[in-house]
Amino acid sequence: MQVGRTLSTAEICASGLAAERQRMEVAANNIANANSTRTPQGGPYQRQQIVFSAAYDAALGTRTRGASKLGGVQVVGIQDDPAEMPRVYQPGHPDADAEGMVTMPNVKLPSEMVDLVTASRAYEANLRALRTCREMTEQTLSLLRGTS
Repeated sequence: MQVGRTLSTAEICASGLAAERQRMEVAANNIANANSTRTPQGGPYQRQQIVFSAAYDAALGTRTRGASKLGGVQVVGIQDDPAEMPRVYQPGHPDADAEGMVTMPNVKLPSEMVDLVTASRAYEANLRALRTCREMTEQTLSLLRGTS
């Protein structure tokens, strides 16, 4: 993206749709691995979280306050949640230590469900804005053609 370039409304909505879709995928992956005590890297699954950035800020390399340029959102990365891993007493579990304790993933299902719902609502809002933008463009073209 060029510095100083203002994105169209459709591009901004599309960036929001893509970011929220990825946020839902990360939350779904966390839910799917909520009980995974063994990963290919060794140890229990560690919850993932997505990091967003304003695309305009990223293009400039700075954070601007009250900027008139619009740039959408982009996913900067996905990182491990540093929260503590809970330990549960399950002496018969294959991953239990000598004391019978199993280190479990730091995934909390209620938090993941809240993330899914908020991402879904944000996705819907971006989709609604995109549809409204399309309708406004169609009405403008219709007016320019002289038909209504």
